[in-house]
Parts: sequence; C-alpha cells; structure tokens
Amino acid sequence: MATPQEEIKRKLPSVVDIAFEQYKRDLPRYRMTKELMSHDVVFIAPEASLDDAARVMGEKHIGSLIVEKYKTPVGIVTERDLLSKVLALGLFLKDEKVEDVMSYPLAGVSVAAKIKEVAKLMTSMKGRLAVFDAGTLVGIITASDLIKSLPDVPETEVKVDDFMTKEVVTADEEKSVISIAKIMGERRIGSVIITRKEEPFGIFTERDLLTNFLAKGKALFTEVGPECSLPLTVIQSGTSVHRAAAAMALKHIRRLPIISNDKLIGIITARDLVEAYAK
Repeated sequence: MATPQEEIKRKLPSVVDIAFEQYKRDLPRYRMTKELMSHDVVFIAPEASLDDAARVMGEKHIGSLIVEKYKTPVGIVTERDLLSKVLALGLFLKDEKVEDVMSYPLAGVSVAAKIKEVAKLMTSMKGRLAVFDAGTLVGIITASDLIKSLPDVPETEVKVDDFMTKEVVTADEEKSVISIAKIMGERRIGSVIITRKEEPFGIFTERDLLTNFLAKGKALFTEVGPECSLPLTVIQSGTSVHRAAAAMALKHIRRLPIISNDKLIGIITARDLVEAYAK
C-alpha cells in the first residue's frame, strides 16, 4: 500500500499537467494589442478619389485605409464604405472623394491594451481600431486579427447559434455582380451566399468585389457564379465560438455559414465571434 508521500508524488505530475493545460488555454487572454495588430498601415489623402482607394486596398489585399491630413491620422475608409455609401446608391467611385465617406474621428486603442479590452472596444465602435503608442499611430487591429488568439475560456465555449445571423441572404449564380454589390451595400452585409439550383455552393464577399473588380476596374455586369469563392466552408450548428474562430483563422476567412441537418440556418462572422468574447 502506498504511503501518503508516495501518493502525493504519484498525483503531482497530473496536477502539473492540468495546470499547464489551463495556462495554455488562458495565455491568449493576456496578450496585448502589439502582439496581434497589423504593423503595415496604409495611408490615403482625404481628397483622393474612392477609385484610388479601392485600387490601393485591392492591390494590398486590405479592407481599410487610414486617412491622413497634414501628416496626422484623421479618419478611416473601409471596403464597407465603398459598398454602402457609394455603390448601393448608384454612385461612381471615381466621382466621390475619400473625405465624403470616411469615418471620423479615428477610433483607437493603446498598444498595451489586453485582448478583452480590445474586443469590448471593437464591439462598441463596430469596426477596426487604430493602434497608438504614446500618441503615435503604429498599427491597426481587426476582428480577423483578434479571432486568431481568442482564448479557450467560458466566454468562447458558448455556441455559435447564440450569435449567428439567422437571416442569410442568398442569390442565384446567374445574378450579376453589380446586383450582388447593391444587395450587400443596401443591407450593410459583407457577403452573399451563392446558390445553384437553390442549393448553396459558394460565397461572394466584399473582399472578392474589392480585389477582383473594383481594384482592377473590371465591369460588374458579369454573372456572379464564376466569380464567387469556392468551395463553401461551413460549420455545424452547436459548434463553439472558440472552434469557429480556429476554423476561420485556419482557412483565412471572416465568415462561416452554419448548417443543421444539411440545411443552411445562419451565418457567423469574425466580428460576431469578437462580440461573443466581449460579453
């Protein structure tokens, strides 16, 4: 029969293992903005045309530009601005200026802010954040940056069903890209699920529009089917927020359609996952 001392020694490694696993799960919550942010900030002048803004964003595969005036960051213009404030209204990018649609003042966060603080601020500001170090702009942080490090904690073990958008917008593959762009702009959404014979098979996103069309000056009257992103990556109903974030990070995507019994029941975005963690 083991002595009390021997029993303690036997149990000790398992206790250490458990503690280490907990440490690994919790570590991301202590990470700071400077470890997660994108350092390459791209600037544009307020008097520049939105056509120029779209070209720069598309070429660099980014979703926003910091607007700078007199060497001072004053606002931000995003791919969503191009959709909802220009294309959805039937306007032309070449006729509009950055200053007409940019968001200001510029929402920012400290370089030393913890991930939870950033998530809460991002949720309240409803968008990406500029990162400052002692008053100097040093980076930008997005929902996509945050989901790469969401910790495995009770907040992220909730199910995606509780945070998904249940009304999923779909469109047939024969619809034109311009009609899809107007739908996204009018509804202020970042994607439309593309169907073939009423079955989902692809997704067309604002990034697809920006990179493949707006940045290249390509005509928008082509059918959306050949232009959508394939294959369609989906997750099952009941998946945890943490697992959904891991899937998005692994696939380098920002939204996941959710299925139940092979039926599309919702969609969840990187921003939704950040909101879930911020609760």
